[in-house]
Amino acid sequence: MPEKRIVRVAAVQIAPDLDTPTGTLDRVLAAISEAAGKGAQLAVFPETFIPWYPYFSFVRPPVLSGAEHIHLYDNAVVVPGPVTDAVAQAAKRHNIVVALGVNERDHGSLYNAQLIFDTDGALLLKRRKLTPTFHERMIWGQGDGAGLKVVDTKVGRVGALACWEHYNPLARYALMAQHEEIHVAQFPGSLVGPIFADQIEVTIRHHALESGCFVVNATGWLTEEQIAKISPDEGLRKGLRGGCMTAIISPEGSHIVPPLTSGEGILIADLDMALIVKRKRMMDSVGHYARPELLSLLIDDRSTAPMHSTQTHFTSASGDRSDETSDAARPAGSDADRAVDQRVAVLRSSSR
Repeated sequence: MPEKRIVRVAAVQIAPDLDTPTGTLDRVLAAISEAAGKGAQLAVFPETFIPWYPYFSFVRPPVLSGAEHIHLYDNAVVVPGPVTDAVAQAAKRHNIVVALGVNERDHGSLYNAQLIFDTDGALLLKRRKLTPTFHERMIWGQGDGAGLKVVDTKVGRVGALACWEHYNPLARYALMAQHEEIHVAQFPGSLVGPIFADQIEVTIRHHALESGCFVVNATGWLTEEQIAKISPDEGLRKGLRGGCMTAIISPEGSHIVPPLTSGEGILIADLDMALIVKRKRMMDSVGHYARPELLSLLIDDRSTAPMHSTQTHFTSASGDRSDETSDAARPAGSDADRAVDQRVAVLRSSSR
């Protein structure tokens, strides 16, 4: 009989530091230590938690957001860099997997990024939110399919999505098809109101059921003092309360521990990994309950880039200059594109 596999996880709901450049990082490092002290093997933090979620963009018009946007640029995270080095060292020191949301700065653009560090401090995943939501589109650029990956960690196969990406069934299916065992979900928290918390709960419980995996979700929290600092308008402040649903969900769609919907705290739960097979024995949406010959997902998982080189120039021994597309310079998807073309040709011929 196989040995019972239990994974202890932590979902962290704390407030960021809106005042100092390294304050939120210090809070993250302290929470990692606290979670590890409670025996956690995985700690999950909220969406774009370092340095902070751009709450200002939800309650201020773009014309009045320039200074705060620049301030976010000034404090955003370069990957790799000092912030990721500090988190990696903490993960290694405490022998814990860490899933962290950051505002990533890549030269002149910001991105909503999710980072997963393994217990040896290695950064296994850096992905960017595919499509920023509503007001966020004034703040962040778009991600690409290269980040839709499930990674092997010390605690198992882990995938991640941010906020409303969970409303994109194809993005979720991309992770499900890679057999994620633990799904990391991250939302900003302290946003929109109680209805957002209700929607988050429905979303993460449904994903756990459909994927047959555990979901560890973390949302952030704002104090009343922070809310007042973000907006002097009490009417707008209402949009900066509620929306917290830090929770840990089983593959059967149920809460393993009561969720945290207000205030700061760290949820701790033990995941019995045998529940995955218990669920998938009945319904494996990417296995025996799938019909890939009828319905399947086509994904472009190449990294996007603003510049591509397709030609290699060289001079022969006779002095003649030639242009040739080398294997290294050939577009990354060309082989895959030819394979798709061949499959389409076969399907067309078979239908005649």
